[in-house]
Amino acid sequence: MKVKKLHIEYEQKTLVSISFTIKRSLALVGQSGSGKSLTLKALLDMLPSDMSCSLDIESSFKLERGRTLSFVPQNPFTALSPLTRISDHFLCPRKRQEELLNMVGLTSDLLDRYPPELSGGQLQRIVIMIALEFTPKLMLLDEPTTALDFQNRVMIIELLTYLQEELDFKILFVTHDMESARGLCEDIVVIKDGSVVEAGNLFNVMENPQDIYTKELIDSNFAHREFRT
Repeated sequence: MKVKKLHIEYEQKTLVSISFTIKRSLALVGQSGSGKSLTLKALLDMLPSDMSCSLDIESSFKLERGRTLSFVPQNPFTALSPLTRISDHFLCPRKRQEELLNMVGLTSDLLDRYPPELSGGQLQRIVIMIALEFTPKLMLLDEPTTALDFQNRVMIIELLTYLQEELDFKILFVTHDMESARGLCEDIVVIKDGSVVEAGNLFNVMENPQDIYTKELIDSNFAHREFRT
């Protein structure tokens, strides 16, 4: 899938102007305000009405939100209604819900519980289940490990890797966490102020960054990295 050109403007000011290719799994990396979230919103057709957007995509499938295109938000604690049973967050039948629960390593009794009764790791797996409801071709991930502790971050990355192998969907992973990106993605695009500053194989870029901005992002990630003995 190729995003041949994505251009977003607000009051005649260019906010994002980028191109990228999602072969299998792509990390879109940059600091806050770099244009990552706007890129996701453009693909989801959820940009504010006062922004203008031109989007040229070459793809083997039509992007249909909730069907071929799914979305996993950043914070599982706010993604679900606290007053709604887990089962009622789905559109698919109960049998399909139970199949998805088994796929993400959860038990069927959780379907009758409410979000505040579940842990952060359980909630994020529920949100991933919802994204898998109709077997998407492309999954958009908006920093899905940010609100989780170290152990759950690792678990979610491993789960997403397993699910992609089993279900064969593409991934666009928006993040500032280089370590999580390296655990999940093959390729990387680094953006700054709405423009691409570096792109390529993720391992190669992390080992030998060509742009000083990329190097600063990598150094910052390792400076704040959580080490475990």
